[in-house]
Amino acid sequence: MMRTRPLKVALLGCGVVGSEVARIMTTHADDLTARIGAPVELAGVAVRRPDKVREGIAPELVTTDATALVKRGDIDVVVEVIGGIEPARGLITTAFEHGASVVSANKALLAQDGAALHAVAEQHGKDLYYEAAVAGAIPLVRPLRESLAGDKINRVMGIVNGTTNFILDKMDSTGAGYQEALDEATALGYAEADPTADVEGFDAAAKAAILAGISFHTRVRLDDVYREGMTEVTAADFASAKEMGCTIKLLAICERAEDGGSVTARVHPAMIPLSHPLASVRGAYNAVFVESDAAGQLMFYGPGAGGSPTASAVLGDLVAVCRNRLSGSTGPGESAYAALPVSPTGDVVTRYHISLDVADKPGVLAQVATVFAEHGVSIDTVRQSGKDGEASLVVVTHRASDAALTGTVEALRKLDTVRGVASIMRVEGE
Repeated sequence: MMRTRPLKVALLGCGVVGSEVARIMTTHADDLTARIGAPVELAGVAVRRPDKVREGIAPELVTTDATALVKRGDIDVVVEVIGGIEPARGLITTAFEHGASVVSANKALLAQDGAALHAVAEQHGKDLYYEAAVAGAIPLVRPLRESLAGDKINRVMGIVNGTTNFILDKMDSTGAGYQEALDEATALGYAEADPTADVEGFDAAAKAAILAGISFHTRVRLDDVYREGMTEVTAADFASAKEMGCTIKLLAICERAEDGGSVTARVHPAMIPLSHPLASVRGAYNAVFVESDAAGQLMFYGPGAGGSPTASAVLGDLVAVCRNRLSGSTGPGESAYAALPVSPTGDVVTRYHISLDVADKPGVLAQVATVFAEHGVSIDTVRQSGKDGEASLVVVTHRASDAALTGTVEALRKLDTVRGVASIMRVEGE
């Protein structure tokens, strides 16, 4: 039987995403009612600038007092799309305490304080859903924590930031330098005026922490994620990648150790073979590649940012949470029973591509090879070119630990015949 009393929703934030959430709630009201089993009513919208005209939102719904809105007591669901740590954290906690469930798109907060927020939600018997926090419209959080709940996930590797993928794709397809590609991304609206969170990997690292926690049933915080930005990637790196049949992507990688006793989470640029499904992800799109025991290899692909795609994920969560409210139940909360240790990045084993500037004279290759051997790093291929006394030496290793590679590079820098280390990049997806 359809319930006639509406479920009341408070919206915190009415920017690009929030305004789309409000629009979809209005334009799809009849469908949402049918899918949920009760009408959904936008009961209030908290904003910082109340005088701004917001099409489709009644002025009387707008308030600058977000705290009073979430304390009302008649609110069933709070949708938080303001971002940042505070006041979002306090508002979400207050919402739980006053009887509301929460749908959030706040990756930074969830990566930092997800465990504490889940604990408050559980204490008050409420839902905390956050599909929109990781990869925009791509259904990923729910498949990982529900559809694959009976499986063992071993690795999650993906492109989870559209801005960086656009920049790297432009560098790859046109030969543009980093700054030129960034300028185009900014002009097209893909990059913020201050792109630091994207290009330095902070955004992707927050998403990696969330994905690792869900996948491995282990609490992984933002501080546990190794992070390396992509600002040092050059056109020369792409040229080297092409010679290897690879391209370069900024990847978020979460994986179990081979013995299953620990996990790692990291974000960094990496070369991946053109044959890997992630290599074909172009423009500002996102894709996540999941490897599990029973299901094998899965890939989730789609637009990872933007008002409408992100709002789609928010509305999906809103429908699920509203259904739970009507049935008097809650969905899955935090699953951290495994409590696996998070290993430092120095323990990660992968392949490496190292480009060295060296003197062009006999014996240099032998010296370099000796250093690699002394540090237990096996060489796969070597390519040397040069003239007029200067040369470039490109070494691709077999799998080695980050710690071993670091020691190798430090020793190489001490050789008189090595003028400098031009670049070091991991090789993934093989």
